Amino acid sequence: MTGERSIKSVAIIGLGLLGGSVGLAVQAQAPGIITTGYDRDADVRKKARERQLAGTIIDTAADAVRGADLVILCVPVGAMEVAAAEFADHLSDHAIISDVGSSKQSVSEALARALPGRTIIPAHPVAGTEQSGPEAGFAALFTNRWCILTPDKDADPAATAALSEFWTQLGANVELMDAKHHDLVLAVTSHIPHLIAFTIVGTASDLEEVTRSEVIKYSAGGFRDFTRIAASDPVMWRDVFLNNKGAVLEMLGRFSEDLTALQRAIRSGDGETLHDLFSRTRAIRREVIKEGQDDERPDFGREDHE
Repeated sequence: MTGERSIKSVAIIGLGLLGGSVGLAVQAQAPGIITTGYDRDADVRKKARERQLAGTIIDTAADAVRGADLVILCVPVGAMEVAAAEFADHLSDHAIISDVGSSKQSVSEALARALPGRTIIPAHPVAGTEQSGPEAGFAALFTNRWCILTPDKDADPAATAALSEFWTQLGANVELMDAKHHDLVLAVTSHIPHLIAFTIVGTASDLEEVTRSEVIKYSAGGFRDFTRIAASDPVMWRDVFLNNKGAVLEMLGRFSEDLTALQRAIRSGDGETLHDLFSRTRAIRREVIKEGQDDERPDFGREDHE
């Protein structure tokens, strides 16, 4: 399908942090767009109604997507195919199907299997917190954050443009990227850091020489930040690692080599190597702040320091 396309109605499938934030952001930033929301969990739907996460919360996926110009799957990446199959026979012919998953090759393949012949434009808003569930969403989650679209080479340019405009309306900066490259980039910038956080927090809790109460009581800034990341949704991150394992394992191998080199420098008293590394990483931190992707205030501007 070619020609200009517009998005006037959106169905949100999955009403946790990201799905709820999409609904709230649409209401705040693009109030002319009609939203429907659905979640398989009846308790989540109840809370979503209480918080008014979408214009209408629907009790079936089929009814939620009926007539929608855009359907956004906001479920764990391992659940994409099953979730899409629930509404596959109820989509409008013109519907654009997208998602918010952190791995893109696996999602693209899963949606293609569940929705053959449909207009599929995978997307990844690079935004989130360690919180999850319908209580966690907020309208400003995507403001000045990147949203990466990974259309395949045969994707309808008009659909890609319409989805790009949608995310721009929600306050995001939109970038187009090849799905394989996306997965490699996010393995470096998101997936490996989360894996390290999960590991170091688990290691600290397992130490016999240091009690669990001491780990918690004397948590300095660095460890406290690791615990924040390690508090992320376990189902979501389990699925991310299983669905992006190629890129994760590739980057994990590189990280292991660099860690070995760092061990060697410490063991041999090579202060010059350590200083050079720390200087380079400090410069990267400054560039992150300069790009507006974080805050230079203490504790990254967080008010809650627990």
